[in-house]
Amino acid sequence: MDLTVVAYVVYLLISVGLTVWVARTLSSNGKVFLADVLHGNEKLADAVNHLLVVGFYLVNLGFVALYLKSADGVADARGLFEALSVKVGVVLLVLGVMHLGNVYVLNKIRRRGLMEREQTPPVPPQGWTGPAGQGPWAAPATGR
Repeated sequence: MDLTVVAYVVYLLISVGLTVWVARTLSSNGKVFLADVLHGNEKLADAVNHLLVVGFYLVNLGFVALYLKSADGVADARGLFEALSVKVGVVLLVLGVMHLGNVYVLNKIRRRGLMEREQTPPVPPQGWTGPAGQGPWAAPATGR
């Protein structure tokens, strides 16, 4: 078997394995974060989590497939390791950038939700101001 084909097979095994592992890890650990972002709505958090995992798989596996072709053939064991290190390294960088992008966007959504919660008054109103001279904050009446 040609070493280029060996490089392709090993690259696919490593890249697909890493993509599945990262997706499962993010999915299982991201549920709590998503529930917080979505104000405790567990069903919505599970649905969003599932959609994010599907999108993650589509983008990463699409990238892995597109990045499969090697411009140069692999002639020896050294070339095999060099080709694999570059390809797997790029896949890892793409996985990391996608993860950081997801966390950034979700954190922005979470912060916006926290700011909306904080805009409510800390205590409910205790009175009202009506026409001049009425209400709990009115100046004391003088006896004239």
